[in-house]
Amino acid sequence: MKSPLLARLTLIGLAGFFAGGIIHIFVIFSIPSFVPDVAYERIGRLGATEGFVRLASVTAGAEPLPMLDPAMAHAACRYELADGPVRLDAEIDAPFWSFALFNRRGETIYSFNDRTSGTGKLGMLVLTPEQLSVLREQPPADLEDLIVIETDEEDGFALLRAFVPNDLRRQTIEASLDAARCAPL
Repeated sequence: MKSPLLARLTLIGLAGFFAGGIIHIFVIFSIPSFVPDVAYERIGRLGATEGFVRLASVTAGAEPLPMLDPAMAHAACRYELADGPVRLDAEIDAPFWSFALFNRRGETIYSFNDRTSGTGKLGMLVLTPEQLSVLREQPPADLEDLIVIETDEEDGFALLRAFVPNDLRRQTIEASLDAARCAPL
């Protein structure tokens, strides 16, 4: 008599275990759909689809993007390579600036700063492998002065950061960020 009851309880326990496992896997795979507010989307809502847009100053509880340094001024640009290569240019009047290129998921594709740029300026061309082969046929006149980034990621964003040592320099540095260019080639 105890054996059929024990077998039934064991089957019920195993069924509950497998049902719990299926629910767990479903929840894990559905998490990305509950987190649509990635940096790429936020930057688009800020208007950064037509070039660099200077981000608001970082204050506690009101960051335009997560993990930004309050000692820096920031500008962001969203791009889509389906429309063609994108050219990025900037001349930042700051004691230090850095630049990073991210894919749509926020993973870093490329980064450098004023010390590693060679000229102290940002001059970059971002394109797909197909666009690069077309560009080789008719290169722009200043191609040798540009950093060429070839990527399979067609959507992404650029983040330009400039150190603001004091409030007296803020206006000049922010004007430099406002003048930064991010546009189709």
